[in-house]
This record gives sequence, structure tokens and C-alpha cells, in this order.
Amino acid sequence: MFKHKEALLLDMNSTFMFGEDRFGATEDYSKYYRSIGGNLPDDLVNDIIGNAYNYLADKYPSEEYMHCFPSLETAIEASSEINIPFWEKGKIVKTFAYHEHGHIPQSYVQALVALKNDFTLALVIDIWAPKKMWINTFEHHEIWRLFSAYSFSSDHGMVKPSPKPFEMVVSDLGLTKNKCLVIGDSVRRDLGGALNASIDCVLVGGSKSDLAVGEFPTLLDFQKNVSSSIS
Repeated sequence: MFKHKEALLLDMNSTFMFGEDRFGATEDYSKYYRSIGGNLPDDLVNDIIGNAYNYLADKYPSEEYMHCFPSLETAIEASSEINIPFWEKGKIVKTFAYHEHGHIPQSYVQALVALKNDFTLALVIDIWAPKKMWINTFEHHEIWRLFSAYSFSSDHGMVKPSPKPFEMVVSDLGLTKNKCLVIGDSVRRDLGGALNASIDCVLVGGSKSDLAVGEFPTLLDFQKNVSSSIS
């Protein structure tokens, strides 16, 4: 299954990053916002971020927005009834990113390093906030250098299951699709996007489909299987 593959196109959330997307009616966004120097009232901050999240969450499942997904800044402006000063808007965006962002367990850092020994690694990631906080985390864990190409949806507004982010990354790698393998946890977005792009996909995290070329409980199990089959 893996010996003729040269590159892995990795999803992030629930694939090697966890505890992400901390949004909901009981979430107090103002706590982090206040810690970075924000000055808007707490209730207003919670309303702004909650409304922006709902604005994007309503559109995320729709194929209408698959190639033109709104930016977080657009969502904040479209869902807010007040004119937010630009210096506060930046703190709102950073607060949203903080709650969208998760953590990478050290065992997954080690698995990515091990996979890099056998494959070229790339990223195909859907996030709504700008990518800076994620890149900082990758650099902190010393894994940003592992990735030879990447697609963050907040850069260009194309979200999975669109085939375009996958095709863009394959093109950047300079490989043919049959040499690539998508790894992700979502049947609709990762497997669906991979199939739309005519690329094989392995599912992790408990997701199952007869259309996947493999299924593993976690990325750790995939890495161990790959290492044993290649060695």
C-alpha cells in the first residue's frame, strides 16, 4: 500500500493536533482577549467572536463556499453591528485563532519526524484564522522544517473537499498524484477532497470508508505500520 508512495499530504486537526475549536455558548473568549491587551467590554468580545464563528460555521458545509470561503475578517465585519477599531480587530482575530488552535502531543511530533525519514511531507489544512499561530507552534516543536509544501485555507479561501488545495500541494511538490497519499480523519473533507483530486487516502482517528485505501486508529498507528512494512 505504501512502498510506491513518496509524499504524504497531512490533515492537521484531529490528525496530529488535538483540543482545537474551543467555541461555544459557555466559552469566555474575553479572558484571552484581555490577556493580550484588548479594551472592548467582555460581553461585546464574546458576542463578536461567537457571531463570527456562527457566520463561518453556517457556510462551512456548503459547496457554494468551497472555493470562496469567507475570511475571518469578513466574518467579523459581516456579523458585527458595530464598527470595531482596527487595533482591536487584530486582537479579536488573535483571540479567535487562540480558540481555534489546539496542541500537538510529543508522541505525534516524534511520529512526524519518523515519517519524514520515509516520505516527503506536506500539509492540507482547513483553518479560519490566519496561519501565523500554527506556524509558530510548528516552529516551537521544530516540525515546520519537515513540510515541503502546504495549503492553509485561510490563505486562499478554498476549503476541503475541494480538490484544488490537494492539487496545488501536489504541484508544488513536483510529483504525480499516484505518488501521493492523503492522511486525515474526515470522510467528507479529507477522503472526499482526496477522491475529488484522484489521490489515495488513508483515514485515521476512527473514521471508516470502503473508499479509503487504509484505516488506522491514529496517525501513530499508521506510522508504526509504515515503519514495519518498509523496513
